[in-house]
Amino acid sequence: MYRKCFMLLVFLLICLQAVAQQFTTHAVKEGETLYGIAKKYRVTPFNILKFNKELKKDAPLRPNTILVIPLDSKAAETTIAPSNIVKKKEVVPPQEEPVDFKVHRVRKRETLFGIARNYNITEEDIKRYNTELYSSQLDKGMRLQIPVFAEKTEADADEELDNFETYTVKPKETRWSIAHRYGITIDSMLSMNPELSKANNNLAVGQQLVLPKIPGSSVQEQKVDYYISYTVPPKKTLYSLSQEYGMSSEEIIRLNPEIMDRGGLKEGMVIRLPKKRLSGPEVNAENYVFYEVKPKQTTFSLTRNLGVGYDELLELNPELALGLKAGMILKLPKERSVDLEVKNSLVLDKINLLDSLNRRHRPRLVYILPFRLDKMNFSEEEQALKTLMSRNDIKYSLGLYTGALVAMDSLAELGMSVDVVAYDNQLNLDKTKEILRNVNFGQVDAVFGPLDQSSLEEVAIQAANQEVPVIAPVPVNSDLSLNNVFFSYTSDEILRKRMLEFMVTQVTDQNVIVIADDKNKLTKAEILKKFPGARSLAVIEEEKNISIDLESLQLLLSETQENWVFVESSNFKLISSVTSILNSVNTPDIKVRMFTTNKNRGFENPVISGSHLSNLQFTYPSAYREDTTEAFTKRYAKRFGGAPDKYAVRGFDLTMDLLLKLGYKLDLFEASRGIGTTQYSGNKFNFVKDPVSGYYNTSSYILMYNNMKIEEVKPQP
Repeated sequence: MYRKCFMLLVFLLICLQAVAQQFTTHAVKEGETLYGIAKKYRVTPFNILKFNKELKKDAPLRPNTILVIPLDSKAAETTIAPSNIVKKKEVVPPQEEPVDFKVHRVRKRETLFGIARNYNITEEDIKRYNTELYSSQLDKGMRLQIPVFAEKTEADADEELDNFETYTVKPKETRWSIAHRYGITIDSMLSMNPELSKANNNLAVGQQLVLPKIPGSSVQEQKVDYYISYTVPPKKTLYSLSQEYGMSSEEIIRLNPEIMDRGGLKEGMVIRLPKKRLSGPEVNAENYVFYEVKPKQTTFSLTRNLGVGYDELLELNPELALGLKAGMILKLPKERSVDLEVKNSLVLDKINLLDSLNRRHRPRLVYILPFRLDKMNFSEEEQALKTLMSRNDIKYSLGLYTGALVAMDSLAELGMSVDVVAYDNQLNLDKTKEILRNVNFGQVDAVFGPLDQSSLEEVAIQAANQEVPVIAPVPVNSDLSLNNVFFSYTSDEILRKRMLEFMVTQVTDQNVIVIADDKNKLTKAEILKKFPGARSLAVIEEEKNISIDLESLQLLLSETQENWVFVESSNFKLISSVTSILNSVNTPDIKVRMFTTNKNRGFENPVISGSHLSNLQFTYPSAYREDTTEAFTKRYAKRFGGAPDKYAVRGFDLTMDLLLKLGYKLDLFEASRGIGTTQYSGNKFNFVKDPVSGYYNTSSYILMYNNMKIEEVKPQP
């Protein structure tokens, strides 16, 4: 296995030292020829044809065709104009045209926000007429075209104010609840509030939004009634209709005398009813979840997917009587969402990423990992293998990268192509900065790594200028707000929360005992709060010894109930001692099980008996599964001649998740917002945007030692 990895390192050395083969893209303009484009990029026409198989040698080029251009080492140093970077087109509402332009010369320390505020325009207004700002930073001395818009007359302003109002966001409200309240789509909300982020769905309490006034609300205490046309559904009676609209049967007949003329209320009859006022419980994320209607959906498919009947859906969303429309925001009671995938209070559609794979997408990835080629002496194979086995940074990097290569092989068989460049940052910030000088983030879809915090922060900051996502494959903590980072390793806090939520569903009449050292006082307090009947056992901490008192433990144990013991510590000596004692008192008369909310390295020490843990059915939360799928293990062994470690599994799963999402939508931020939990060989992912930082994986497993195996535990109802 290690010899195979040694050969991979040799291969990487050749690749990483010969990164001259780089690529850019070029959009063909009217009248351009293959020869002219080749000359412009200092390559041969043959090289362009080689990487663009759809082209024919003597055929004319079609305008707007996107070509992949291979660059040699000299050409790679040539700065390609930002116009050559193909950007995704966004559908934007019609923009007001400027009547004039001013020229602004950027001064030292000026920001785009400050300039926009000085000229009373938006940052997007400046970027629209200075397109280089989409791909480069603001620099001192840069000359900007500042658009000047016609001033609105008082009549225009009054008319605009009459149609809109300012809404202040309340606690527990979401974009979906507010859109439902005002009867608008999320797209409409974004058009009216361009300052809202498109990278996440967050709203802050107290934030002010511009929204259309609800009909009937513009005049204080007005008595004007608004009516809708209502088509009577099957089995609807005058009584149920009067209850639904809060009016008597006589009032309905007075508005619709044809009801009496036709002998009563009939299915399919179109009548006039007053528009419903907002009533009932407040519509927020605490008591409702929301669903955004998709194009071409039918009432039948909608009710089937959501698992609710049409009558119930109509009662909650009366506007459905006027027809189903794409973009409508529908509400559902939170208790009905148990079997649905919900993210940020929004019900997600079930998406099969393999079935949704767009093979025309060709993701471009950059891997930055500490392969530590600087520490390897390739002239002496035995010494190189010794270094490989002794350095964790090399083992982690090789595991992640070999797993990633297997994922790329798997997707290549499905017809998906990937462009990959790998760099060795040697676990060094200066080396990382040197690498980044050769990376054109305008032509990168995602960056995998680095592993060290300082390098990850540097990569994230530079990649953020081009809105490129960065994947953190191992646990990392940062004080910076890294909005473009996907923290893939579920945090200890989330794992602890998940474990306690799981235990609340499992504990019935068991005797709960907590054993926690001084470093875990807060965890002990949290467990005792969750389980008021639980009791704790004191830990004896001396200078060089830490233990528990056996007699004190025996006084806490029950012979009539199962004893469920939480062990909260990272001290392997205490964990080993407690495990051994619990195993010794676990008899047919006294049943004992062992749990923890944080299985740290202390539990992995070799002095702790696996058979004892199995006897105690030791149960814990985990960011990954211990066992992997057979298909991946076989594929990995075939390529690298050995079994994958947990880092190879993680490299495979992360890369598979990344590429499948990019194959679905070539924008990881957008894809992650609409996709719930994904699961692969040994890891699962559900990235949720943090209000002040990046995307955090909130998925986890509950695992248990049983019969000398580790298996996943499914919560019991």
